[in-house]
Amino acid sequence: MIERIDGHCHYWALQRGDYGWLTPDATHLAPIYHDFGAAEMRPLAEVAGINRRMLVQAAATEDETQFLLDQGRNDKAVAGVVGWVDLSSADCVATLERFAADPLFKGVRPMLQDLEDVDWIATRPHTEAVAALKRLGLRFDALVMPQHLQPLRRFVETNPDLPIVIDHAAKPAFAAPADDPRHGLWRFSMAELSGHPQVYCKLSGLLTELPAERRATSKAAAEALRPTICSLLDWFGPDRLIWGSDWPVLTLASPFAFWDEVTARLLDGLGQRERAAILGGTATRFYGIEGGRA
Repeated sequence: MIERIDGHCHYWALQRGDYGWLTPDATHLAPIYHDFGAAEMRPLAEVAGINRRMLVQAAATEDETQFLLDQGRNDKAVAGVVGWVDLSSADCVATLERFAADPLFKGVRPMLQDLEDVDWIATRPHTEAVAALKRLGLRFDALVMPQHLQPLRRFVETNPDLPIVIDHAAKPAFAAPADDPRHGLWRFSMAELSGHPQVYCKLSGLLTELPAERRATSKAAAEALRPTICSLLDWFGPDRLIWGSDWPVLTLASPFAFWDEVTARLLDGLGQRERAAILGGTATRFYGIEGGRA
């Protein structure tokens, strides 16, 4: 029996007012412009047989990190929280220590894809902040796109003992023309990063990058994603791949059950051990959530 873990999902409450990217005037985001939490997630996870989940930040504020920790205390299915801390701020070490006192706090995620400085990760975090991440046993989620991968590589090489996971497989440019340089940059950089054993990758957020006409059915979506998944398997192997739903952002592209069906198609040719790793085992090891919660 495979224990399934959703390695990447979000809860949010709009009245909190700090989701700068999620606004009522962003019409393309209208389907997710309302609250999402345990009550909405629970039935979806139960149908898919998913026992536990990792909550990941969706706002660049410490208040939202505390909100997620509070949500996790009331939702026993939450295995851990990946929050936000400004690693370039003067008081970030104290903030990391404060959050790390909560056993649900497992790591941080700067919203690198939204920062104007593409090189931020390689140049701005304080050395003391990164040292604190390691000392406190925390992980680093890298929310990046292809143009951030080379700066991320420099950060990885400087910090070979910091566990890092690349969210959403760095969002391959599926909609771009075949001659778009991002394709080559993505392949070269991801293969290069996979050579560092502390770097993992999430199979999440891929449907929302795929053009609508390529995800008309679960079979079509799986066929469109298969070359990318095969490359990631070759580079990282199942023991460094983490499945995630990216719910509720996922619902901009498809229902939860659709991504679950696409996943089943994509992993169908793998053995039981490999599927168990991707669907839960790797997340358990990476985030240190063995044994569940007391």
